[in-house]
Amino acid sequence: MVMDIDFNEYKLRCELRGHDDDVRGICVCTDENIASSSRDRTIRIWSLDSDKRKYSSSKILLGHTSFVGPLAWISPNEEFPEGRLVSGSMDTNVFVWNLVNGENTQTLKGHSMQVTGVTLDNEDIVSSSVDQTLKRWRNGQLVESWEGHQSPVQAVIKLPSGELVSGSSDTTLKLWKGKTSLRTFAGHTDTVRGLAVMSDLGFLSASHDGSIRLWALSGEVLLEMVGHTSIVYSVDAHASGLIVSGSEDRYAKIWKDGVCVQSLEHPGCVWDAKFLESGDIVTACSDGVVRVWTVRDEVIADQMEIDAYNSLISQYTLSRKKVGGMKLDELPGLDALTVARCHLFSKFCTSDGQTKIVREGDNGVAYSWNMREQRWDKIGEVVDGPDGGADRPIHDGVQYDFVFDVDIGDGEPIRKLPYNRSDNPYDAADKWLLKENLPFAYRQQIVEFILQNSGQKDFNFNPSFRDPFTGANAYVPGQASHTAATPAKPLFKHIPKKGVLVFDVAQYDGILKKMSEFNNTLRSDPANSDKSLTDLELSRVGGIVKILKDTSHYHSTNFADMDIALLLKVLQAWPPAMMFPATDIVRMLVLHPHGSSLLIKHVENNNDLILDVIKKVTQDSALPANLLTTVRVLVNLFKNPSFHYWLQRHHSQILDAFSNCYSSPNKNLQLAYSTLLLNYAVLLIEKKDQEGQAQVLSAALQIGEEAAADVDSKFRSLVAIGSLMLEGLVKKIAIDFDVESIAKSAKASKEAKIAEVGADIDLLVRHP
Repeated sequence: MVMDIDFNEYKLRCELRGHDDDVRGICVCTDENIASSSRDRTIRIWSLDSDKRKYSSSKILLGHTSFVGPLAWISPNEEFPEGRLVSGSMDTNVFVWNLVNGENTQTLKGHSMQVTGVTLDNEDIVSSSVDQTLKRWRNGQLVESWEGHQSPVQAVIKLPSGELVSGSSDTTLKLWKGKTSLRTFAGHTDTVRGLAVMSDLGFLSASHDGSIRLWALSGEVLLEMVGHTSIVYSVDAHASGLIVSGSEDRYAKIWKDGVCVQSLEHPGCVWDAKFLESGDIVTACSDGVVRVWTVRDEVIADQMEIDAYNSLISQYTLSRKKVGGMKLDELPGLDALTVARCHLFSKFCTSDGQTKIVREGDNGVAYSWNMREQRWDKIGEVVDGPDGGADRPIHDGVQYDFVFDVDIGDGEPIRKLPYNRSDNPYDAADKWLLKENLPFAYRQQIVEFILQNSGQKDFNFNPSFRDPFTGANAYVPGQASHTAATPAKPLFKHIPKKGVLVFDVAQYDGILKKMSEFNNTLRSDPANSDKSLTDLELSRVGGIVKILKDTSHYHSTNFADMDIALLLKVLQAWPPAMMFPATDIVRMLVLHPHGSSLLIKHVENNNDLILDVIKKVTQDSALPANLLTTVRVLVNLFKNPSFHYWLQRHHSQILDAFSNCYSSPNKNLQLAYSTLLLNYAVLLIEKKDQEGQAQVLSAALQIGEEAAADVDSKFRSLVAIGSLMLEGLVKKIAIDFDVESIAKSAKASKEAKIAEVGADIDLLVRHP
């Protein structure tokens, strides 16, 4: 039966460029204001231009220390006339932002792992997390926390009827009244990733199983929409009845009455898709671009923009397309079919029947040489075989010939095992067991499983195979043992660390505002008025900031000696509670070539400015803001080789001064401290300083053992440990400190990068 569906096709309206990495989330505040979150750790607010077609970035919200995901908008009130924005992040925090000035007004700490969802319940905020909990926040305080799912909670929404719905990696959804579970919805066969309200009908769910479902509150499945070829990350509904979904298959699909009526192709994964009230669609793509799509002729992009986008899609598709196992964009063009007449004995003569594949447009076409007619005869378009098919399954963003579901029993969850026909099954089994932290006793069972399910029962063992852990040939039942081989050099994913990290983003407006505020306080205090800055000096601080903001001209801009002296005056004379804005300016100053060259003069004499600041900020009742900004200054010093001798010389004093930072409840401070350790590891490996390496190792092991450590902080400390063991002089010391147990604990982490670097360290321990 052919369905008659009234539908107008969506076309590109505009592209919103500004993010430096994947755009992960979209929040529609109004049709005039859109918020986007990104892996680049920022949130951008996009406001409608005067032409009423395009949007421009009007604010950048900075503060999260890892990628930002879910967003929710709080409507305006008298106190917040532009409303507020709620954001959740991999850094485990929920932030509430004032959209008038872009400042963080509340930091909600309580989750121990990535925040995956945020929604509003009247005046409350409800968040979901990989830590398997849902939490309710009221006036900035945690008032409720509850569990119910058996795996990470991936999304949460509020229904118009007042209930909450959550979706989980345990494949179920739950309906909540307060903390009470009213109903569990089962039906999806993989993680439930996205949720949306479908007015007057129920709610929608998007799943890793590739489907979208419409549920009634009774638990009945009203519709199941199947059409995506990979994970579906997001879903949204419009008052018109249209539904939009975003997927790893690079398409945002538009659905009407359960039927896909249009597919919007993107040059990357579509992480999120949302409707504007007008019916326009906003998509978030892994290429770092937000796109708006419309059916309204008056705001459709001009032809040049549309042509540019179509060209982008074509280029992206060609870069991925394969023909006969070859990349299409690497095939020769038609000019390769030159008719070269040749004599009978020429060794360069094209033989009769010889075939050649060339690129014609977006396809590969085969030609055969006709010796008699001296011409190339067209055979036809080449269709790739199973190794290049578009329907191959995707796992972790990579296409494979097979992605098997493995049930190891004992109540364990189903595991995904990716495999290509070209892989050695023993190699694939070993890598998979390592990644899944499973005993190697399963090895032969997994190999047989792979061979049986991939149709390779007659697999011939390749004698060149080397066990990734022992370097020896694999044992194959029924065959004689192969002789041991020279141990192969192991491959590591995250170690050793090369180069140093810096903190190079600053909220300059906030810094200047805070300095001005503190300066006015000092002026009004008769006991401290002599320490305040004059209006001219305060203006000069603004001039320093102006130079620092203009990063594109760092090579040609300079500071005066008085600029450095002015900052020193603040750091030395102002009370500890007021010095952190000036310290933050120094943090950025050391990244400026000329600024750092002036500053180093003040650390090479007997009046060492930085050591004085360290003593001042680490005294009794040390303020987190002072510790944070000072540690970040030290981190940034590693960028300039001129400071390397000073950093090595004072490493013990510096690490002792900040040794308690690893257990700070301030996740930003934890991250800064672990970055300091990682940079020290890189430097002291280069300097072959064993004593210094041992001190860094000891400090990094503390973070590695800390169960409550921030994910990014733990990751950087583990990379420091692995790098010191691999290229430093302290591997035996690390083993004596029982680094193996830390590695095993990390391998069992739900955070992929923690598990991966844990596997790196574990392999180091076992490799001679």
